[in-house]
Amino acid sequence: MFGRQSEFEIKHLHSGGIISNYYCTSACGHCLYYCSPRWKKEYIDRETLIEVLKEIKSLGCRSVHIGGGEPFLNLAGLQMVVETVHSLRVNIEYVETNSSWFKERESAIETLSSLRERGLSTLLISMSPFHNEHIPFYKVKGVIEACREANISVFPWISEFYPEIAAFDDRTTHTVSEYEEKYGDNYLSRIPSRYWIHFGGRALKTFARVYGTRNYQDTLSANKGGCRELLDVSHFHCDLYGNYIPGLCSGLAIRCDHVGTALSQNDYPFLTTLFREGIGGFGDLAASKYGFEPSREYMSKCDLCFDIRKYLVLQVGVSSRELQPKGFYENG
Repeated sequence: MFGRQSEFEIKHLHSGGIISNYYCTSACGHCLYYCSPRWKKEYIDRETLIEVLKEIKSLGCRSVHIGGGEPFLNLAGLQMVVETVHSLRVNIEYVETNSSWFKERESAIETLSSLRERGLSTLLISMSPFHNEHIPFYKVKGVIEACREANISVFPWISEFYPEIAAFDDRTTHTVSEYEEKYGDNYLSRIPSRYWIHFGGRALKTFARVYGTRNYQDTLSANKGGCRELLDVSHFHCDLYGNYIPGLCSGLAIRCDHVGTALSQNDYPFLTTLFREGIGGFGDLAASKYGFEPSREYMSKCDLCFDIRKYLVLQVGVSSRELQPKGFYENG
């Protein structure tokens, strides 16, 4: 799909999202961005949001979703985001939530109504065993009911899990182990066939025990060639710091105002190496210039890439616009 392009350049954008914050009350086992309560309580500001929206509009994107972290942890910030996106004539497909903020019906209706008045029409409500490890299901049910009262459409992601979660006590949380006990030992291994999961971030740790690992050389041998998936724009994200995340490779970053131009080796040595030479070239660069040595086995090339990048940021102290945000590595 991306094999013919010789230069690393994002030429146009399709469907994407704005990460309003990385802070979250949960630390879900499948989270691509390592969101958790450990992150700083920072939220996208209006100036950055406008710059990001103007850039992605210039490259053909006319609609976005809003996600986190948990966007509802700063209601005033979320109200600003919805209002600003709407004012710039960009369609909001949905705002994502894990429902952790729900307290009781009336305040939830008031919260959702304030967002509907500013242009929100659809709420993606997350429901999965990973979320249920941190969030009692009564909160999810409460937000669904409040959406009906506030005249906001519900996008349940994904509804297939609803009856399985509802079979447990909805006033408390439940571990994935409880799901395995109830629905079978292979419950976790079956989830990716039912639910889209990008194997990056915390999902690498969660699913390594399902898919197994292999040594450094075998990982390289199985993954020759450049990482062309860095060009994928079918579901891109830009974050609160003005970073464009290429190919959903969390922890890698391109400045949003550099998207749409060919990236140079001088400005983006790690990304251009990954694009042209793949994980083998990146591993060689990390070993020869920074002394990287593999210390474990890897589930995939993405797992190895993360291990190299974490070493560069936390052990070597490399400060690079490409390896952002730093909190991703600190919380990983």
